[in-house]
Amino acid sequence: MLTDIITPQKALFADGMQTVLRGHENRSRRVVLLKGNLVQNSRSSSRGISARVTRNGRYGFSSSSSYTEADAQAVLKAATENAAFLDARAAGASRSYPALPAAGGFPLRPILDFEQKRFIDLCRTVDDYVVAHCPKLTSRTVVYTEDSQDKIIASSDASSGHVSYPRCYLYVMMTAQSKEGVPVELFKAFGGGGSFEDHFSNPETLYPGIDRLYETLMDKAEGVWAEAGVKTVILGGMMGGMLAHEAVGHTVEADLVLGGSVAGPNLGKRVASDLVTLTDYAHTAFGETVPLPVYLDDEGTAAGDVTLIKDGILTGYMNSRETAQHFGMTPAGNARAWDCSDEPLIRMRNTAIHPGKDKLADMIASIDDGYYLVESSNGQADLTGEFMFGVSLGYEIKHGKLGRAILDTTVSGVAFEMLKTVDMVSDHITWSSSGFCGKKQPMPVGMAGPEMRLKISIGGR
Repeated sequence: MLTDIITPQKALFADGMQTVLRGHENRSRRVVLLKGNLVQNSRSSSRGISARVTRNGRYGFSSSSSYTEADAQAVLKAATENAAFLDARAAGASRSYPALPAAGGFPLRPILDFEQKRFIDLCRTVDDYVVAHCPKLTSRTVVYTEDSQDKIIASSDASSGHVSYPRCYLYVMMTAQSKEGVPVELFKAFGGGGSFEDHFSNPETLYPGIDRLYETLMDKAEGVWAEAGVKTVILGGMMGGMLAHEAVGHTVEADLVLGGSVAGPNLGKRVASDLVTLTDYAHTAFGETVPLPVYLDDEGTAAGDVTLIKDGILTGYMNSRETAQHFGMTPAGNARAWDCSDEPLIRMRNTAIHPGKDKLADMIASIDDGYYLVESSNGQADLTGEFMFGVSLGYEIKHGKLGRAILDTTVSGVAFEMLKTVDMVSDHITWSSSGFCGKKQPMPVGMAGPEMRLKISIGGR
């Protein structure tokens, strides 16, 4: 992990300027077995320093891809000079951002390194189990991946601290052939925040999940095509999380609001049924630590939760210090950067639709003809809130009971209209945290949702 050469440089911060100096290290590890063959075995790391200096709301930025005291002083000097230059030549009045209360004592999660052989051995052990217990596959892939960010933040007028964000996952991907001769695929991600030993010290704990994945794939291999049209469906928790992130979350990032998102004219208005509440959580949700906790962002803002939708009403945005000043809101730690050379952008952290009071069994029993859509393969949305998600796993609902599995399909709609049709919400949520958000820079994110009954447009064959 990083040695702190950042904090001592605060003595060099220029008077009258708002300064953030960041030391930053990224690491990644990856192993891929395809049909038992090792096709990828990689590890990489990068580290460096960046400085962002603001004078009267105009900022200079500089970075270095090496990590020494001399580099820290050089990027600090360059960013300070850039800010002074821009402020001296900018037209129009501007102002500094309000200072923020300093917080400290942020939890530091250890980033542990293991020899690559342990990852390969895990993948081989899991692959051997798949071969022995999943006989009808046409292809299989086992992937181990981990990534971590280690950051030291020094701020002139906000919070300073050392934070780290390790996570690791094992993906098991299976392919079979449907009764119609069409390839069908499913995958499952095991793992979460933390290091290898936190999740994979005993591979046998993975086997029940692998068995369920195979059984579900066999259901899908016997599946049918969905009937196209507007249907009453139950979105599974993973689908609800995708909706929370892609179709709603991006529209309420304040920089995208300034860019014209649908959330701009809808602040304070109804955008969902009163059963829907949506929060971007920093580090704790529903009494537990979230999958990917964030305690301090890259502007030195101590992280707090942001309520985005409350009982169906759009109540807020995710902000940087700059956009918070523009909208008269309070920043809550959403400005994050992927690499040492990246400037912080407004990013989601752990975005979740709150659970309700309904039981899933009652929700299924309430539908005469519809679908239970469990897993999403991908998703995309634009700033109008219009979305299209792939559905990789779902089931018919006939006369209040689950029926046959369905083959891959899509759902689409406009989020703020579709969410108004939500009339039942289950009493538990499902978290997903293995992916990256791709807004200009990759960024690890968590997302979650309960099952929700609503109306949505579903594709057919």
